[in-house]
Amino acid sequence: MPVKFYDEMADAKNGIRPHYQAFQEWQAAQTAEAVAAKRAEADLIFRRVGITFAVYGDLDSSKGGTERTIPFDIIPRIIPASEWQQLETGMRQRVKALNMFIHDVYHDQNILKAGIVPAEQILNNAQYRPEMKGVNVPQDIYAQIAGVDVVRAGEGEFYVLEDNLRVPSGVSYMLEDRKMMMRLFPELFVRNKVEPVAHYPDLLLESLRAVAPPGVANPVVVVLTPGMYNSAYFEHAFLAQQMGVELVEGKDLFVENDHVYMRTTQGPQQIDVIYRRIDDDFIDPEAFRPDSSLGVPGILKVYQKGNVNLCNGIGTGIADDKSIYPYVPDMIKFYLGEKAILNNVPTFQCRKKDDLEYVLAHLAELVVKETHGAGGYGMLVGPAATKAEVEQFREILVAHPDKYIAQPTLALSTCPTYVESGVAPRHLDLRPFVLSGKGINMVPGGLTRVALKEGSLVVNSSQGGGTKDTWVLD
Repeated sequence: MPVKFYDEMADAKNGIRPHYQAFQEWQAAQTAEAVAAKRAEADLIFRRVGITFAVYGDLDSSKGGTERTIPFDIIPRIIPASEWQQLETGMRQRVKALNMFIHDVYHDQNILKAGIVPAEQILNNAQYRPEMKGVNVPQDIYAQIAGVDVVRAGEGEFYVLEDNLRVPSGVSYMLEDRKMMMRLFPELFVRNKVEPVAHYPDLLLESLRAVAPPGVANPVVVVLTPGMYNSAYFEHAFLAQQMGVELVEGKDLFVENDHVYMRTTQGPQQIDVIYRRIDDDFIDPEAFRPDSSLGVPGILKVYQKGNVNLCNGIGTGIADDKSIYPYVPDMIKFYLGEKAILNNVPTFQCRKKDDLEYVLAHLAELVVKETHGAGGYGMLVGPAATKAEVEQFREILVAHPDKYIAQPTLALSTCPTYVESGVAPRHLDLRPFVLSGKGINMVPGGLTRVALKEGSLVVNSSQGGGTKDTWVLD
């Protein structure tokens, strides 16, 4: 029996869903030549503007070295207002509970005492930072920026695939995809009432300023980047420019008298809020990795004293570790007294003996992920793997079961997509961005990532995925 995939554009009887009607009528009137010209124009503009990402370890100059543009598809992913309302409410609920969980873990640890999350899974976790125990952060918010990956399965139901709370990326592509669609096809935005996303940088700056240290009336915000060789450097520079704040590297900052300062041509300037795009390990060579040249020596002590705020907070990774993900519905119930609006994907924790036995027996049917993994690396998609790959992964899993979780292979929804052979269905996911400051804010939409390889379920740009503009209809 063939696997049933939910088609975002067409229903089971091949009728066009109501929210795609206006787009489909427009698309039917386009010639193949006109579409090809617009697609080529989009690729040229992205290259000219420098909207790229880096693929580490790819030194093949025939592929353009390490810099690539993310393939952009001109068929948007369209979400009706009623569906978006459910998604938005569920994500607000989820991020609120996750911030409460992180605060609890570094303070009273009530959820551990209640036995809801096993203490050893927190305290022995590489993402747990004992340096943060008892440290108070402004408004008890640790994840000011969260990227929640959402997928839709065979019956059209939504699931949260994972939470990204350390340094979630991709929002620049969401913004640039929209600009591109408006530039190429302005008539589409006359036919369709699409909610705007262009105000995201304003919301981001507002959220960052809202979590400045107490008593700071006019906070100075900067974006801290590892530098131009980072895979997401375009995004770091883009967001700093859009917010009208300085883009800095670790060497541009220094600590003195328990404060952080930026070197400027007019002399030192005190910094209050740092939107950091550097992992915990590299943020302070005096506290974490002494070989790091990316961070700022002594910044942890300033942070612990409350004289600067780091966004996202140090130690936030404990809540986006994939071994903690299965407990999020329990967190929502524990902290908010509510049932989770958005469901988790059923998850097997390989650290548990019974779960491991099941996973090993069904390895060819499951998706297995590293608990600390990201970018589509370190994972096995059982149905798409060869027997040799499955057996090789089995050995790794037996040797290090605590480093992996496994999930059923979801029948991810598809959306018509332009590929070399023409228009064909391709699997996709959605990463909306949730901002926490004085309140919880979102722009209507997010980054839709699409797996361009036929049959592939891996949407990550590092694995050959592309992006689409995401429309939430008003």
